[in-house]
Amino acid sequence: MWWRSAICTGAIFGTLVWLIPNVLWLLGWIAGRVFSYRLPYAPFGWTALAFLLTVLGCVMYGHYHGRFVTEVNRVEYAGTDVPAAFDGYKIVHISDLHVDSFEDTAELKKILDKVNEQQADVILFTGDMTTGNMEGIHQHEATLKAMQAREGVVSVMGNHDFFIYDPQYRTTRERCAAADTLTSYERDVLGWTVLRNQSLMLHRGADSIAVAGVDNINGGQGFKTIQKGDLGKAMTGLDGIFTIVMTHDPSHWRAEVLPQSHAQITLSGHTHAAQARLLGWSLANMSFNECDGRYDHDGRMLYVNAGIGCTAPFRIGCPAEITLITLHRK
Repeated sequence: MWWRSAICTGAIFGTLVWLIPNVLWLLGWIAGRVFSYRLPYAPFGWTALAFLLTVLGCVMYGHYHGRFVTEVNRVEYAGTDVPAAFDGYKIVHISDLHVDSFEDTAELKKILDKVNEQQADVILFTGDMTTGNMEGIHQHEATLKAMQAREGVVSVMGNHDFFIYDPQYRTTRERCAAADTLTSYERDVLGWTVLRNQSLMLHRGADSIAVAGVDNINGGQGFKTIQKGDLGKAMTGLDGIFTIVMTHDPSHWRAEVLPQSHAQITLSGHTHAAQARLLGWSLANMSFNECDGRYDHDGRMLYVNAGIGCTAPFRIGCPAEITLITLHRK
């Protein structure tokens, strides 16, 4: 049960911060024995208790309330290479559904209803449908199928979508077979377009843009995950076409997308912005150069979505995110 995970998580982090004043007091006590003075414990003990209760309180708040708060972030992308017919084109970017983190379908439905409220031309989902297995997906099937846009939902595969954290899959072959099963489910049951190192053309009148989607690939930051992406294959035949790349891990942007492609927009997720922000600063900055929100480089944009679901049982100062990107022609 997730509430048990929240209590355990709070207890672990709470104990770690509880240790800080206690270790400081112990060092002071040792020094006092050497230099013949007495260091009172009470200020350190009360501080340790305050730290412990604060962390426990934050984690429980993040579990029972924080992970269900949702924000819609609006982003404008303007460029001379945006086709005229796509001026005003609306893209909803979501990521990291982790549907098995929602025990109650109604909570997920509230978030995905907000996705539909944006009346997007297309919904782009940058991976991690589940956390560990397929079991939780079927519970939310009707809610997932109800997600709508004029040109449907397009998705790619994240690291969790290869079931690398599920012990029942022991080999890469078994994990890839499970990923193929998930792909078929998204395509055949949910009606989504799944890009597995492939591209899709979106048309408006005589103009077109491309969406290129790659399987999960790590660019050397954060923790190492499964490497199945093939950017070159996904970009085949797209020279001269305005292109949006969907790649789960944002470190892929600097590692390959910028130096090896012309893609104007890259969309990623994966980091969850560490599911915690302190005064607006994401803890994921400790592992990723680009981990939260918008980044620009010579007119090319990366957007890292903070995700909707959870892998840890809380969100603190880091709401579930729906990103609405509107294209404009300069």
